[in-house]
Amino acid sequence: MATHPPQAPQNSCQTGVEGLDDVLRGGLPRNRLYLVLGEPGVGKTTLALQYLLKGAELGERSLYITLSETKAELNQVAASHGWNLDSIELFELSAVESKMEQSRDSTFFSPSEVELNQATKAILEEVERYKPARVVFDSLSELRLMAETALRYRRQILHLKQYFAGRNCTVLLLDDGTADRAADDQVESIAHGVIMLTKTAPDYGVARRQLHVRKIRGVKFREGNHDLLMQTGGLVVFPRLVAAEHHTAFNREALSSGIPQMDALLGGGIDRGTSTVFMGPAGTGKSTLAMTFAHMAATRGEKTLFFTFDETLGVLLARARELGIPVDAHREKGLIQVQQIDPAEISPGELAFRIREAVQRDQIRMVVIDSLNGYLHAMPDERHLTLQLHELLSFLNQQGVSSILVLTQQGVMGTAMNSPVDLTYLADSVVLLRYFESMGAMRQAVSVMKKRSGGHERTIREFIISPTGIQVGEPLKGFHGIFSGVPSVIAPPHA
Repeated sequence: MATHPPQAPQNSCQTGVEGLDDVLRGGLPRNRLYLVLGEPGVGKTTLALQYLLKGAELGERSLYITLSETKAELNQVAASHGWNLDSIELFELSAVESKMEQSRDSTFFSPSEVELNQATKAILEEVERYKPARVVFDSLSELRLMAETALRYRRQILHLKQYFAGRNCTVLLLDDGTADRAADDQVESIAHGVIMLTKTAPDYGVARRQLHVRKIRGVKFREGNHDLLMQTGGLVVFPRLVAAEHHTAFNREALSSGIPQMDALLGGGIDRGTSTVFMGPAGTGKSTLAMTFAHMAATRGEKTLFFTFDETLGVLLARARELGIPVDAHREKGLIQVQQIDPAEISPGELAFRIREAVQRDQIRMVVIDSLNGYLHAMPDERHLTLQLHELLSFLNQQGVSSILVLTQQGVMGTAMNSPVDLTYLADSVVLLRYFESMGAMRQAVSVMKKRSGGHERTIREFIISPTGIQVGEPLKGFHGIFSGVPSVIAPPHA
């Protein structure tokens, strides 16, 4: 049986951000005050608008109190996502500026204290008038500047928290974090929950955004960093994949490649619910072998999800046609789904989310990643690549999905082949492809280095790619040192 994370209480406040409610186990506990932190441009305002629009959709009164942006600017942001803010009440700081101007000549109190009190009074009067169920303050930087001191600022936030405590209202406080760290810590200690948005700019490609829930009192939320995508239509959160939450019963069986000699090498074929790495230098036939397994899965009526990082979709399909692999026909029937991935435009979390959704929604039974070299470019560093792949492969294995990973090694011939990252220990099976020279011709060989789920043949066989597809020969018993690239011929024994 599939396992699912625990559900949040029924009185949770849905955020309207796809994926965020999953991270929060259903949503934010109602009638509490939350802090949303993040530098300018990371997506705080977009998140806040999605939160209020979701409330309006559910029939709840929603109030946006803008202390830094105008209504025109907010409407422009909404229009870029195709939203209409007519269902949200907007209240901007300029509405109280005239009242603050009248009190600036006071000599008994400091001007900043008068401005803060007047602004707070006007805001709370608007809350009393509108009686919202959801409120957003954007942003706390303005209140912090008015308060001037950390003590006055903390008291003001405490006053807001106490005011909203008895009014059946869930409040988001947006903060860009441009002030000193001590002032931010004051608000974090007061807030019922803290959500952090971050943005990094890689040397090449789009900016990478992530969401991290620092705390939510009384909720066992999903910890860690979750990739975040800002697109037309709003923010999308890709919850970090936790393989331990997903288990499905399935029958283990060997999956044939359709090539008897290849199946003999693999001890019958690739076992269902295992991961296999096809490893070797460029051009040895790794992708072709992966397509062959996908083709055989389609002939059994099973669906395959094929991610191509290194080749364009057109080149991949053209090569399949030349080899007589009917990928086009399988695609028309929905048995093979091919997605071309640009590593500079996609985050690892989004890719893992796509795979998880396809497996659970479309009953995918095989996943091919071609290649891990392209997947590596989507990762911030090698350590994260290993962790991400471990969770992804564990999830697929527990769902009864067979995964094939293509890894291109540097070099062409010889034993000193270098890989960009060593992931062979993660895979259940490793298939090694190599070039070797014989009689003035370049030939190819294939062998199986390991197979955790059962026995396998320990011979080396010739691997041939012809216009009719893949052919695997008999074991190469007359050679020694094939993996060196220049093998020697073994003399036959004397009669």
